[in-house]
Formats: sequence, structure tokens, C-alpha cells
Amino acid sequence: MQARTLHLISHSLSSQPCCLFSTTPPPSSSLFFNHTPRFPSSRSRCFSSSSASIRRRPIRPVIACIGDGGAGTDAISRSGEAAEVKGGELESQSIWNQMKEIVMFTGPATGIWISGPLMSLIDTVVVGQGSSIELAALGPGTVMCDNMSYVFMFLSIATSNIVATSLAKGDKNEVQHHISTLLFVALTCGFLMLLFTRFFGCWALTAFTGSKNIHIIPAANTYVQIRSLAWPAVLVGWVTQSASLGMKDSWGPLKALAVASAINGVGDILLCSVLGYGIAGAAWATMLSQIVAGYMMIETLNKKGYNSYAISVPSPKELLTLIGLAAPVLVTMMSKVAFYSLIVYFATSMGTYTMAAHQVMIQTFMICTVWGEPLSQTARSFMPQLIYGVNRSLPKARMLLKSLVIIGAILGLALGTVGTSVPWLFPNIFTPDQKIIQEMHKLLIPFFLALAVTPAILSFEGTLLAGRDLRFISLSMSSCFSLGALLLLLVSSRGCGLVSCWWTLVAFQWARLFLSLRRLISPDGILYSEDMSRYKLEEVRAV
Repeated sequence: MQARTLHLISHSLSSQPCCLFSTTPPPSSSLFFNHTPRFPSSRSRCFSSSSASIRRRPIRPVIACIGDGGAGTDAISRSGEAAEVKGGELESQSIWNQMKEIVMFTGPATGIWISGPLMSLIDTVVVGQGSSIELAALGPGTVMCDNMSYVFMFLSIATSNIVATSLAKGDKNEVQHHISTLLFVALTCGFLMLLFTRFFGCWALTAFTGSKNIHIIPAANTYVQIRSLAWPAVLVGWVTQSASLGMKDSWGPLKALAVASAINGVGDILLCSVLGYGIAGAAWATMLSQIVAGYMMIETLNKKGYNSYAISVPSPKELLTLIGLAAPVLVTMMSKVAFYSLIVYFATSMGTYTMAAHQVMIQTFMICTVWGEPLSQTARSFMPQLIYGVNRSLPKARMLLKSLVIIGAILGLALGTVGTSVPWLFPNIFTPDQKIIQEMHKLLIPFFLALAVTPAILSFEGTLLAGRDLRFISLSMSSCFSLGALLLLLVSSRGCGLVSCWWTLVAFQWARLFLSLRRLISPDGILYSEDMSRYKLEEVRAV
């Protein structure tokens, strides 16, 4: 039987025998709550606050099962209710307990974010032990394989958004349909990227590295062509992983990525160090690990009662909805990816040793920055109901942001200290070449300053995304990219070296920090302003 969502419109209907998954309001107020708009006016909020018991009671959707909705629907509703209860507890706790809950919530998600950069870092460590030229070739190679994949991050964001919305309705068939259409989009994008790399990969690498570094093109192209075989699996894995996260399951994807990282590490050692395949062996190991991770993600989702092998072509309307949800995230991600890629581009014109040193430092930087991403995810998960929900509470939202910023500051200092200490005290982990090590040591100060503020930046930007201040975050990120690109062009044309490029990265990071902070503490910002109409929140789907 198909499970359907029924909306409670009167108190008499609530007394009918049905399977209610959530606690309904008291009888005397049931009619009022069912007619309260999703984004109430100040008058309705004032009326609702007149009753302390009503204000303290979280309002959850009432879901009714007709017939034998199945265990899958029961599980969906129970997980959604548990997640909402957890969110309510997080909002009402003291700041110290709140910080502990945030750490527990973000723990499993951290491993998911680390997996991708970790695979590239493993490649960098193993390849760097054998050849400086191949180590330098990993720079443009990882840009083609890793940085370009972040352009498709909109698939991940849209999947978690759409799946979470459908689960809130308790409609398992709708969840399945959305997963099927998103899998079609992921497969299409994956095969298009595979074809692009196959036919234009060498040309793109040559244009990127320039004529002065033509000697590294064969090694870089070998790496890119092998890893391109995993493009469809990578994007399908992102969709299935985000679907699991939307169902409040972070352990399943974490297990898959842990297995993939182990395969990548063992494969690199075996193929590169033992069998001597060099950069090609690293590419084969990473490609195999990504395919295994994609398969495990699919199986994890299948165990939840969904068919991850079923795909369907989305309608034009569904494509427009997907684009509307993903466009601001796409602009933000493309701006960051383009800026990091520009630094690699300018580093390639500075010689093999400089380029190899930059490859080590930028990979270390990337694997450290992802530790702050779970803070952004926490803000996107818990802020919306505090900013524009029925039980809106801006003081609680500001308190939650304070907890995130405190954790972000501590985490940033820890990451900056550890991340800087590794290439400073243990550079031989990456390469035995002393010329490369000398270039690495020149970057330690800007490396620390750029990394230390990253978790706080992600907390601020996650809050802006949660408040749907999409126009500002898109404009601010694109502005930072434009100014940063001009500054990179200026310092590169004057021959200032790689150190100047990294100081430009410091300016890029701190500009993001101050712009987002200023927006959040502004009287017109989402955490202080009572006028929410200009954000048109009623037209935006809730995460």
C-alpha cells in the first residue's frame, strides 16, 4: 500500500484512528496551529507567544498511514522525528553542552569530507618519493580530477535538499523518484566528463601548464586519463552519499569512504613503491578506490529499501527546480575552485621545484580545510527553523552561531598548528629533494594564516546559506574571486614568486571572513532583522 501524507485541518479529524508519528498540539490550540502560515507575520508570532506551554512544545508535522505503509515509511518517520527532537535539544542547551552536541553531530561527517583530499594527498606522498617531475605533474593532474569535480557539488547539495523535503512528507515513492532522476543527471554528467577528458584532456593540460612545462604533460595526462574512468562512479557516489545523509545516516557513507581510502593507500604502495608504476600506479589505485566507494554507497542506499539502480529521465520542470536550488551553491563553488586553480596555474610558470612544492602545500591545505565543512553542515541543518521557522528565535540562532564560531576558532588554530608543523618538521614525508623542501618552508606563514580562519569562515557561510541569503553569498564570493584573480595577475606579472600567490590566498580567505561576519552582525542581517520578506523565503524549499 502507498503511504500518503494527510494534513490535519480540524480537531475532530485528529481523533480518528490513524498512525500518528508526531505529537500534536493541545486540543484547544490545534485549529490555530494548523492555520498558522509557514513563515508567520509578527502579529501571529506575538499571538503564539502568549502561551508558554505552546511556545515550548515543538510543532512537528502530523503524518498518517493508510493501510500497511510498510516498515520503510515507519523508519523514515521515526528517523525524521528523532532528528527533529535532537535539533530541539541542541537549540535549548547551554552553550557548553551545545558545543559538545555539535562535535558529536559533526564527527562522522568529518571523515566523509576528508576522504577525497586524503586520496590525492596519498598520491602526492607516494609519488613524491620516486620522481620530482611526476610530483610536479600531480599539480595540474589533480586540478583536472579533483578541483573540476567540485563544480558538480551542486548534485550533492540538491540531493540532500530534495530528499530531506520528501522525507518530511513521509512519501517514500517521491524519495525514490527524486533519487532516480538525480542518478540520471549524475550519470550523464559523469559520462560527459569522461568524454571531455578523453578527447580534450591533453589539450587542457597543455593550455593550463604552458609551454615552459611541456615536459610534465605526458605524466600529467597519464594520471588524468586513468582517473577519468571513475567519473561516472564519482558523481553517482555523491548522489547516493547525499541521499543517505539526507536520511540522517552518516555512518554508511563513512564506512564506504574508509574502505576506499584504505584501498587507495595499499594500492599506491603496491603499484608505485613495490612494482614501480609511478604516477600511473597512483592513478589506477585512486580510480579503483573511487569505483569501490561508489558501489558501496549504492548498496548502502539499497539496504534502506530504495533501488539505486533505477534511473529515470527528469522532466524540464524538475531540471529547472534542480537548477534553482543549486545555482547559488554552484557560483560559490566555482569561484573557490577557479581561485585555487589560478594559483596552480601561476605556480606552473615558476619552475618544476616551485610547482612541486606548491603541490605538497596545496594538498595539505585542502585536506585540512575540509575539517571545517561539518560546521557549515551543522549550520545548514539547525539554523533554518531558528531563523524563519514557526518557533523562530533569533537569540537562539545567534547563540548557536556563537558555539559554531568558538569551535571553529579552536579547530582553526589546531589545524593551522598541525598543518604547518608537518611540512616544517617532517618534509621528508613528501619528498627527499632539498630544493623542494626549501620552497615549501617559504610558504609556512601564509599557509598558517590562510588555514586558521577557514572553519570560522565555513560557519559564517553555512549560516548565510541556512538563512537563504543566497544573493549576498553569491555576489561576495564572486567579488572575492575577481579581486583575488586581479591580485594574482599583478604579483605574477611582477615576478614576486609563489610566496606572493599564497599571501593572495590569505587575503582571499580573510576577505571572505570579514564580509560574511559583517553581513551577519548587520542590523539588516538574517540574525537581527525581523523583516524576512525581502529574502522571499516562502518561495524557497526548506532543507
